[in-house]
Amino acid sequence: MLSTDTIETFTGAAVVATTPLSGGDVAQAFKVDLANGATVFAKTHHNPPPGFFTTEATGLAWLRDAAAAGGSHSITPESTEPGALELGAVGVPEVLGCSDDPPLLVLEWIEESAHSPDENAFGRALAALHQAGALCFGREDRRTTGSRGLPNEPCDTWASFYATQRLLPLARLASDAQALSPDTVTALEHVADSLDDLGGPPEPPARLHGDLWAGNRIVDTTGRSWLIDPACHGGHREFDLAMMRLFGGFSDECHRAYAEVAPLADDWRDRVLLHQLAPLVVHAIKFGGGYVSAATNAIATYR
Repeated sequence: MLSTDTIETFTGAAVVATTPLSGGDVAQAFKVDLANGATVFAKTHHNPPPGFFTTEATGLAWLRDAAAAGGSHSITPESTEPGALELGAVGVPEVLGCSDDPPLLVLEWIEESAHSPDENAFGRALAALHQAGALCFGREDRRTTGSRGLPNEPCDTWASFYATQRLLPLARLASDAQALSPDTVTALEHVADSLDDLGGPPEPPARLHGDLWAGNRIVDTTGRSWLIDPACHGGHREFDLAMMRLFGGFSDECHRAYAEVAPLADDWRDRVLLHQLAPLVVHAIKFGGGYVSAATNAIATYR
């Protein structure tokens, strides 16, 4: 149940109306009108895992901090303090309040529209976000992210992170759920063991959204893009870009604008499927169907 009393504490204004919003397969979202004339976004969860909303709020604040003067590389719970951050490299709603008990996240309201996004601006802003960097691959607070609670233990290299915090845990989950064949699980484990050879030129950890598909971008009435529902961590920037290509919704103009600011290694195309392995396996576990063959074929590419 939505805690209107907590919303009033966070915002300092009485709640006069709440309207359920569609979308999302985990939390329940609401448009909330306040007595002072403001509107905010709120969401709750009937049975959240530990730290569910504080983890999301911390990630949103970390993204907002990307281009702030002196912005920290660190992901820390203290960064969720309302008003502590300036608007960063990309549009990210401000966290007005969060709580794990009661489960609640309150954000500034972004008025969506059917306006075409300014893809050039978003591509350049995303490059700036990635270039803001992170202290490590993973998260120094070690909080899990995503619908499968994937680990984010700090790692010194991308190969170590992607192997131990993504591919190997997903191989175990896929095996336990019998989502992939035993041969495919073994092949996925082999890919994890081969990342030093497959990963391309070394790069420092980038500041990633971590779940960058089109459904986690909203476009406001001016055409500006805003990012929501992150699974933030320090990672390889090609991961966000590969996720964008996996499900579509981002134009070639966006990718060209990104490359103008932060060119990728010449052989980046060889690794698109490599970075897509994690989301494909997650979807094979969750939904089955065509994602099983897609994940199987992608894994076979790197045998």
